[in-house]
Amino acid sequence: MSENRYVRTRIDGAIATVIIDRQSKLNALNPQVVAEIDGAFAALRDEGSVRAVILTGAGDKAFVAGADIGVLARMDPLSGVGVSREGQDILRRIELFPKPVIAAVGGYALGGGCELALACHMRVASDRARFGLPEVSLGIIPGYGGTVRLTRVVGLGRAVEMILSGDMIGAERAAEIGLANMVVPHEELLARTRTFAARMTRNAPVALEMALKSIYQAVESPMDQAQATEATMFGLLASTDDMKEGMAAFLEKRKARFSGR
Repeated sequence: MSENRYVRTRIDGAIATVIIDRQSKLNALNPQVVAEIDGAFAALRDEGSVRAVILTGAGDKAFVAGADIGVLARMDPLSGVGVSREGQDILRRIELFPKPVIAAVGGYALGGGCELALACHMRVASDRARFGLPEVSLGIIPGYGGTVRLTRVVGLGRAVEMILSGDMIGAERAAEIGLANMVVPHEELLARTRTFAARMTRNAPVALEMALKSIYQAVESPMDQAQATEATMFGLLASTDDMKEGMAAFLEKRKARFSGR
């Protein structure tokens, strides 16, 4: 387990859990919290034993209840651009992380917290989860990539509704519109998220990385370019030990033992 002031990492087998712990502020983001999240993911990137990451908030009330308003209130136009770009860059690194990242959302995921959850590859919500992007009620807009990612995840009409109304939605509605992959009882959130993550960690690590690259290329590129990327990734995997092991295990009717090479 690694320790910072607000973010700690626990590794249990192939799954790492990154915990944001600023409970007195409902785990709200400030520059230090954001930097510690970035540092935690940087450390896990090359941790060979880790094959999936769960990101969650400490306590029962919030995943992350937004950004620290005291910090935002001091912005001027120039510093505002800087704050936005820094947050965008860090969340982009999470989105491009080479291992599956799953947000375990219990309680509030508002503003920057909702944007952080959106940067993860998947989201498991407890039945107490509440999602929202209320920035317009403060005279600003989502600044950590929320206007882009929410639109991609839930579609244009629903993204416009959520952002322009600033309203919160519950876990079941989030699942209905694709914002949450699944809803679980609050008391079972981390256990069920670990079970969910284990469905990924049993598979070939290099294939998972290539699949993520191809999927996000598909979202961001024209069809021809995206398919070219897919073909390249497909071909590259033919050179891996994991492909040889996966094929051999299938033919020999046994469980594959992937090495990540």
